[in-house]
Amino acid sequence: MADNERLIADIMGAQQQLQHLFAYDRSDPLFASQLTMPQLKILLLLYRSGGTSGRQLAGWLGVSLATLSGMVDRLVAHDLVTRAEDPSDRRVRRISLSPAGRELISRIITAGADKHRRLLKKLTDEELLTVRDAMVALVRVATEEAAGKASGEVERAGGGEDVVVDGGR
Repeated sequence: MADNERLIADIMGAQQQLQHLFAYDRSDPLFASQLTMPQLKILLLLYRSGGTSGRQLAGWLGVSLATLSGMVDRLVAHDLVTRAEDPSDRRVRRISLSPAGRELISRIITAGADKHRRLLKKLTDEELLTVRDAMVALVRVATEEAAGKASGEVERAGGGEDVVVDGGR
């Protein structure tokens, strides 16, 4: 195995170990939410897209509009999403995260941050500089990749179908 491949394998192995160590902290807000998997998918897609039409959301999920409507009704009842008329076409209903929905997804995404901070505080200044430089490099290449997708590259959604996400986060 090439040195580069060995380093990548070592990094991936360490990342997997961290994920296992952080699993409980990260799953806590997720399990406390009582969301079903389809509801979570809807919230994550809305978080990434910033809001969309019901037809587009149904397409991303691979479900009918009627099925989506029932799922969205439950999320509206829990004050996690909102429906509103599209300003450019009154026939279209835009679905977006409510402030409570945005807060929930944010908590799920950032869960474990306190534990992460505690661990980072135990590192030396030199180790912190190494971790910072590595994270900056990863954010740079992830941002470059996301910019390519936002400009129209095809992406895989929940059920494996191809979708294009405009302006993804």
